[in-house]
Amino acid sequence: MLRLNDIVDKFLAHHPDADVDLIKKAYVYSAKVHAGQVRKSGEPYLVHPLEVAGLLADLKLDAASICTGLLHDTVEDTLATLEEVETLFGKDVRELVDGVTKLSQISFTTREEKLAENFRKMLIAMARDIRVILIKLADRLHNMRTLAFMSPDKQEKIAQETQDIYAPLANRLGIQWIKVELEDLAFMYLKPREHQEISDSLGQTSRERGLFIEKVVAIIRDKLQGTDCEKSEIYGREKNLYSIYKKMIGKNVNLEDIHDLVAFRIIVDDVAQCYEALGLMHALWRPIPGRFKDYIAMPKPNMYQSLHTTVSGPEGERVEIQIRTREMHEIAEEGIAAHWKYKETGSLPTSDKTDRSFAWLRQLLDWQKELTDPGEFLESVKVDLFSDEVYVFTPRGDVMELPRGSTPVDFAYSIHSDVGNHCSGAKVNGKIVPLRYQLHNGDAIEIFTNPNQKPNKDWLSFVRTSRARNKVRAVVRAEQRQRSLDIGRELLERELKRFGLSLQRVTKDKSIERAFKDGKYNNAEELLVGIGYGKINPASAVERMLPEDKRIEAKDDKAKEPEKAPDQAQSRLGKLLERVTRRGSSASSGVKIEGIEDMLVRYARCCHPVPGDDVVGYITRGRGITVHRADCDKARELDSARRVKVSWDTKVKQERNISLKIITEEREGMLADLTQAFTKSAVNITQANCKVVDKQYAINTFEIGIDDLDHLKKLVKSIEAIKGVHSVERVRS
Repeated sequence: MLRLNDIVDKFLAHHPDADVDLIKKAYVYSAKVHAGQVRKSGEPYLVHPLEVAGLLADLKLDAASICTGLLHDTVEDTLATLEEVETLFGKDVRELVDGVTKLSQISFTTREEKLAENFRKMLIAMARDIRVILIKLADRLHNMRTLAFMSPDKQEKIAQETQDIYAPLANRLGIQWIKVELEDLAFMYLKPREHQEISDSLGQTSRERGLFIEKVVAIIRDKLQGTDCEKSEIYGREKNLYSIYKKMIGKNVNLEDIHDLVAFRIIVDDVAQCYEALGLMHALWRPIPGRFKDYIAMPKPNMYQSLHTTVSGPEGERVEIQIRTREMHEIAEEGIAAHWKYKETGSLPTSDKTDRSFAWLRQLLDWQKELTDPGEFLESVKVDLFSDEVYVFTPRGDVMELPRGSTPVDFAYSIHSDVGNHCSGAKVNGKIVPLRYQLHNGDAIEIFTNPNQKPNKDWLSFVRTSRARNKVRAVVRAEQRQRSLDIGRELLERELKRFGLSLQRVTKDKSIERAFKDGKYNNAEELLVGIGYGKINPASAVERMLPEDKRIEAKDDKAKEPEKAPDQAQSRLGKLLERVTRRGSSASSGVKIEGIEDMLVRYARCCHPVPGDDVVGYITRGRGITVHRADCDKARELDSARRVKVSWDTKVKQERNISLKIITEEREGMLADLTQAFTKSAVNITQANCKVVDKQYAINTFEIGIDDLDHLKKLVKSIEAIKGVHSVERVRS
């Protein structure tokens, strides 16, 4: 267990003149309010805040940050209040504690929505004070180190959240050691069998790799003798397990086929020596084409700078070499702590260099203002913040950074919304390309616009950036809303005519506002849109607007009027709407729909939801309610105004079809082992598609019937236990 004196010693090593009284006071207060509390491991709860504070001291943070590490769980897990924290430790510490406190008192529809809102709050706090995320990363790192004491379900959820959010955030902040440890810990819980296999294999060959590292370092040192780079630091390091696993999956190869398991670093005095050392390495060994990257001339968004090259080294083995200055190395390992001195506040740095480096954070803050839907916000974060980058050129020669896989449409929207909305074509490197063309590093792009062009819904199938996706969705939704408005107006006008009334009249006398003052249809437009979407029946709307005596009176008045020619046949959509409410009921469909009864329910084929999944419903004109998984990408493309809350009806048992993709090694008897696992789990196979790739791997896709999410998890575990199974993935569409 880490002791307070250890933390103070670490802190004073970087802040020798600082006053540590506040840290000691925070320790005493934390020990007092956490007294009697224990962790799942059985240790006193105080162990956790002490370890978090120790990690923050390793990051060279200031006294307020160390205090927050000691106090970060007090408001959430004890009777302490933010007001009490401010009184005892000051406003700075209070705001930091508030920034890392979870939104535990708010009710959310789904786990993903809760995660998105927690992350949104954290970002807003980050904008005021970047130390918030550093404290949160330290908190998450210690929780991951002690995750073994949690239940398997919680282990999986926390590990997935770590892999999706926190490891990429550490990478964006340039804190490499935290990023690597978070990735490997998450990998251990998400893919335990693969983690163990790689770890065991590397352990068996560790001695050989150690000798190889010594040999290569000696050769490089000899080559640098007598040059300006002869005083360089040279060392080799093994790559982390998760990066090796990603390479195996990305290249579809076994561990034996991964040759660059070790990376070598040459640390020099200045930039000129970086390029000199690069030339010497290329003179020593033949460089591998396409494997050279100059991150000095074009730094990564997290300020990482280095030269990367891969050469054919001793005995033909591929050797990856990274060359950087000492300052670059410090930034690469420690990130923000290496170039930003903490003073009285943690506000964002303002120099030109760091301004560019924190552009991603300012982008995130813009998105959190624009996007009200938590799912869309989280999707935006994952796509634009955590993806690999591609660097392209504008016609004027300016460099722009986009996520890998971006298209000319993404580029157009990154220039300006109007350019994106009216994008009609593009040239890349002087040649006309389709709008779905994926951009590559170094491409020069020119966009053609047409004032009559407008975003197409098909663009959503290939745009990559959240900015482009959200702008296209906004236009598509506006069009859908307008169509629903027109349909709603037609249906309500027809219903009102039955009572001798008109929409203009009920709008003028405020009947709608009076009838729906307690609901969301408090004006004519919202009511018409709701009717057009099918959320409310026009007859029900009129009943609420007109008391019964008024309806009778209106009917009597209409009866006295001269007979008119019969109305034209009811509109096709109106008939469909009525038919939908008559055709089926949600009572036997397996889901409950909030606020709507007697609606036909169907399940989306794009994501195949099963009982236990977080789900959401969308009203589909003429086809009732379509149920999607909450994390379904296609569902997010639909208008949020058509969304309704749905939940699983536990009384109804229904088998749902899903697809599983299983990647295995190619061996005799594998298919028999897989089908036996299905049989033991009482799972029926309705369709199977198996094919061999490169005589080494087999991709097996099965369509199966599943009772619920627990049933699926048990099946997946039994399949993963089969020797030679590399991955089991639920197919989204």
